Amino acid sequence: MLTRLRTSGIDETALWEAVAAVEDPEIHRSLGELGMLRDARAGRGGRVHVEVALTTSGCPLRERLREDITAAANSIAGVSAVDVSFGTLSERERLALSQRLREQRATGIGEHTRVYAVASGKGGVGKSTVTANLAVALAARGNRVGVLDADVWGYSVPQLFGVRCNPIALKGLMLPVEAHGVRLMSVGFFVDDGEPVVWRGPMLHKALEQFLADVHWDEPDVLVVDLPPGTGDITLSLLELLPQAALLAVTTPQLAAQTVASRVGRMARDMRMPVAGVVENMSSLACACGRHTPLFGSGGGQRLADELDIDLLGQIPIDAALTESGDAGVPVVASAPDAPSAVALTEMATRLPVVTRSLAGVPLPLSVV
Repeated sequence: MLTRLRTSGIDETALWEAVAAVEDPEIHRSLGELGMLRDARAGRGGRVHVEVALTTSGCPLRERLREDITAAANSIAGVSAVDVSFGTLSERERLALSQRLREQRATGIGEHTRVYAVASGKGGVGKSTVTANLAVALAARGNRVGVLDADVWGYSVPQLFGVRCNPIALKGLMLPVEAHGVRLMSVGFFVDDGEPVVWRGPMLHKALEQFLADVHWDEPDVLVVDLPPGTGDITLSLLELLPQAALLAVTTPQLAAQTVASRVGRMARDMRMPVAGVVENMSSLACACGRHTPLFGSGGGQRLADELDIDLLGQIPIDAALTESGDAGVPVVASAPDAPSAVALTEMATRLPVVTRSLAGVPLPLSVV
């Protein structure tokens, strides 16, 4: 391509290349690679105009993309102002983009993706909170992380991450919703707040298959799956679809919670599933004065770890920051990283094992996180 110069002195070839290299914040590919850059030209007085076609007119990350385009254009000598306008891909262009993404790279979960299935024997032990904060902590360490909210009847990922929007569909390919550096998919994105999900077995199994195969996860480094409590059909279906998954069992210090959580361990034994470890949530109440009060007794996490012959990865206290973060929709490791709960959750993320063992006693490799 020949270098084009206008009377403004702006190198339009350099301008185009700079803007084309900007990454779409949803698909994580460059605008040039995706064919979304329509125009980048120089005008009078150093003002340039850039036109981009979005996947949808209601793109939630439009302003973030505008800022990135403006910064890229301003890096070119002679640019004094940047006008950015947005259009929308046509139906034909959306189909072509979907096909291009499928051809360029596997869109789903790759063979090198490390999958952690977060499970509990009963509800109310904070399993989803552990999932959300583990994902954000892993993303903060430079991993590309996805969260699949498989707790279909008790979905809470939209609330915990503070997002309320429908995923964008590209002719058979869905783009995960992104928040706090984590790619998300949940049935909660497809129903109104408070609407019950009354799907039965076959429909649930099909939905979970689509969430894995028809979502542009883009081969993340880590996928964290928030399983429903117990050992029902959804859990069994997902573990069949994700044979590389390693179990992360969540309990509280109470004997009752530890007893029912051990049933999940027995399920893992029966399915010869590797186990990443045990997390004891609500281990104590952390006061601002520095005292820790064991509200729900003590020892449940260690007893479960001993029973399953695996490591206790962390003991997560309750504190004001943790409870407020759930209501605010910002995981505590992001909103209050110095809070006792956030420190414990971050440390737990760093302790995920290099090698874990199945409950049948057969060593099974688990890649380094």
